[in-house]
Amino acid sequence: MMKLNIRSVMLFLAVIGPGLITANVDNDAGGIATFSVAGARFGYALLWTLIPITILLAMTQEMCARMGAVTGKGLSDLIRENFGIRMTVFIMIGLVLANFSVTVAEFAGIAAAAHIFGVSKYLVIPLVVFITSFFIIRSNYKTLEKIFLIMILFYGTYVVSAFMAKPDWGEVLQATVVPSFTLSAPYLFLLVGLIGTNITPWMQFFLQSTIVEKGIKEEDYKYSRIEVWLGSIMTNAVSFFIIVTCAVTLFAAGVYITDAGDAAAALEPVAGRYASLLFAIGLFGAALFGAMILPLSTAFSVTEGMGWENGLNKNFKGAPEYYTIFLVLLIGSALLVLAPGIPLIKVMLVSQVINGLLLPFILIPMLLLTSNKALMGKHANSKLFNAVAWTGCILVVILALLLTVLTLFPNIGFA
Repeated sequence: MMKLNIRSVMLFLAVIGPGLITANVDNDAGGIATFSVAGARFGYALLWTLIPITILLAMTQEMCARMGAVTGKGLSDLIRENFGIRMTVFIMIGLVLANFSVTVAEFAGIAAAAHIFGVSKYLVIPLVVFITSFFIIRSNYKTLEKIFLIMILFYGTYVVSAFMAKPDWGEVLQATVVPSFTLSAPYLFLLVGLIGTNITPWMQFFLQSTIVEKGIKEEDYKYSRIEVWLGSIMTNAVSFFIIVTCAVTLFAAGVYITDAGDAAAALEPVAGRYASLLFAIGLFGAALFGAMILPLSTAFSVTEGMGWENGLNKNFKGAPEYYTIFLVLLIGSALLVLAPGIPLIKVMLVSQVINGLLLPFILIPMLLLTSNKALMGKHANSKLFNAVAWTGCILVVILALLLTVLTLFPNIGFA
């Protein structure tokens, strides 16, 4: 029995990577901004949403991991083969536009964090682009996976920040398990935003591609499933501590913020210099993580969808389109943030709109594919899983579209 347990642990450690990396990158600059504003604006009132969000996220990610392990193909590949080239091209165009906008937001987060440390963005951003390009092009998947897993440690700063803020943990626990709801536009916008920042189109493509890239097979899938759930819990635990930190400090002090950079700066007078610096370090790490992963995810998605060579285990000559797409998104996003007078808020809002409109075209094919017994065999969705998953999918789609409407028409009022 002991040998079996040790073997199981070793197999689990061997598959670790795709699930943890994908889920944690979800707490990027945009995600941190959303959770910071949620805590600063409504205190603990939105903490309860993290429980159903975690379940929805895990179920969504689990389907992609399962498809990758069973079929050995990426999501773009399967969409092209099962739904045709036209739909694939439509999805790829939307995905490129959305991911470009989100990558711009990542570089904006890097610039905001650098500003807090008194360093010019004109120094930091080119340095980030150079280092990122060098490591992505010169390294293989195994090496980069280790780097990405180490970068997850940046999120620990938010846990420390929350404890430094000294919240009443009894109140925190009550708000986490007892739902509360306010029918107002700002509350609804943030409620939808919390879901929108957790379940995004790029994640599904990236997770499935890296499952295939890592070579995880059908027989190893049960360990990947554990990792996917663990990653979903970890990322929303971080979200939990971000909300708590901003609730106990900024909400209590009545401080108004609009993004994560504001949150890091505003923490200093109410929670101390160290809490502010920790928050800024977390923002920098998360934004850097996202700036590396989003262009990679886009490169994976587009090259798979078009049937081109791809993968971090290939060099530039072996997969020129793959690395070209990566570099264009990385460098283009950085230049946009460095350009004076660029309306970054509008760019970020555009990414929310595109993601909201694109999500139904990703989730519905995913559910159809994972329910296909000819494709998935014994690993196809069960009736119970489908009932829960379709309900969650419909809810997420409705909320994503609602977020799109609220973004386009922010003056809509609610009774």
